Amino acid sequence: MLFAVIYSWFRSLAGRLDGDRLLKELLAENMVLRQQLAVLERRNPRPKMRRRDRMFFAALSRILPRERWDVFPVTPQTLLRWHRELVAKKWTFKGKKVGRPPIDPELSSLIIRMAKNSSDWGCYRVKGELKKLGHRVGVTTIRRILRRAGVPPAPRRDGPTWVEFLRAQADAILAIDFFTVETVFLRTLYVLLYIEVGSRKVRFSASTRNPTGGFLTQQARNRAMAGELEPYSFLIRDRDSKYSGPFDEVFRSEGIRVIRTPIRAPDANAFAERAIRTVKTEATDRVLFTGRRHLDRFLADYERHYNASRPHRGIDLHAPETIGRVPEPVAFDRIERRKVLGGLINEYHERAA
Repeated sequence: MLFAVIYSWFRSLAGRLDGDRLLKELLAENMVLRQQLAVLERRNPRPKMRRRDRMFFAALSRILPRERWDVFPVTPQTLLRWHRELVAKKWTFKGKKVGRPPIDPELSSLIIRMAKNSSDWGCYRVKGELKKLGHRVGVTTIRRILRRAGVPPAPRRDGPTWVEFLRAQADAILAIDFFTVETVFLRTLYVLLYIEVGSRKVRFSASTRNPTGGFLTQQARNRAMAGELEPYSFLIRDRDSKYSGPFDEVFRSEGIRVIRTPIRAPDANAFAERAIRTVKTEATDRVLFTGRRHLDRFLADYERHYNASRPHRGIDLHAPETIGRVPEPVAFDRIERRKVLGGLINEYHERAA
């Protein structure tokens, strides 16, 4: 606005110069050349026109005739464009916007995310979920946002992906596998590991030097009598000959289907294999065990640590027993360290009052 006022004032001043028309044009041409020299003398790699230079040339272009515009450092079209821009800025003013307010981009992203995460949600279902969160959005707006994002209506969307399908079934799957521990006297002890695929909770059987079919069957009966097999529908195990017919029958009697992995395919039982690697690298490979009782006590302590305190990468760094909990921030001066497994592993908790 300020430059428009200055431009109008300078133009009226130049138009009121005394003398005949020729003298006025010569004076204006001289002023143009002087201003052009001022622009070229600027110490830049490439001289650039400033806003006041454009205003100056645009005002003098109204005095000089069109046939003498070759003195300007720009073309006539540029001069006319500058003049139109100055005139346009003179008449610009902030108008009041009418119509509906625009949708927040974060709200649009939330609508798209809701529709993609729940393939059976229509526009009214998304609107109800947003209303519950305190956001009022019309059905037409939701439909327009989904259409722009390429999300089809609910009846024509794809069903759940394989990852979503398997994750939904994970809570009903139990995986087992053996691992061995060598004692300080070079005796091999066998331990059966149970892992819940959904929550990643682990359980250890009692260790033994002779994992016979009778021993495994008794371990399975202990789990069944304790009610630990009720939530499951599937059991994944390999084709080891240690798993006898009576062992599988205990699970079948509880309504659990036994699934045997293919031959020489450890990845088919990946959850149990990964849990065994964690147990070995974090615990058993770092201790010398004297016998079965020593190993059983050690694994009982590690089981409590693994299920209650150890963050698990596969479940968003939650401990298996704390899935879904949102802890309150603890003051730094109230955080204390606890040593477990004889100081082999550290845990951090809030200090008791």
